[in-house]
Amino acid sequence: MSYEDILYLPHHQSPKREHMSLRDRAAQFAPFAALTGYEDAIEETGRLTDEEILLDETAVDRINEQLQYLAAHMDEGIRVSVTYFRPDDRKSKGAYLTDIGVIKKIDQDRQTLLMESGVTIAMGQIRELEIV
Repeated sequence: MSYEDILYLPHHQSPKREHMSLRDRAAQFAPFAALTGYEDAIEETGRLTDEEILLDETAVDRINEQLQYLAAHMDEGIRVSVTYFRPDDRKSKGAYLTDIGVIKKIDQDRQTLLMESGVTIAMGQIRELEIV
């Protein structure tokens, strides 16, 4: 079967309707999200969080001693590794994070550490503190 008779005919354009732009035509075939926010909700549900582990008195005392030592030697720029628990804003659990660097400031009034990286850590959330 040969289509030579219709292959090179001019493209038909309706005299009643305006020609659709390529942009508008492409929009017809764009993906459609029937449930807006559904993907975000699925991702949030699948995001894993950790249970907070509470320290015993011995571990808390050891961390407090290390903090006292570091406070007395702030001008020496001692590098530390601080592992702490950060509660999640959306879930009942949270995440364990580690920041390695120099403590810039120990705020006894607010019970926080300010690391040189800019991270603020609540002293009550510290789970491990090591001098590196």
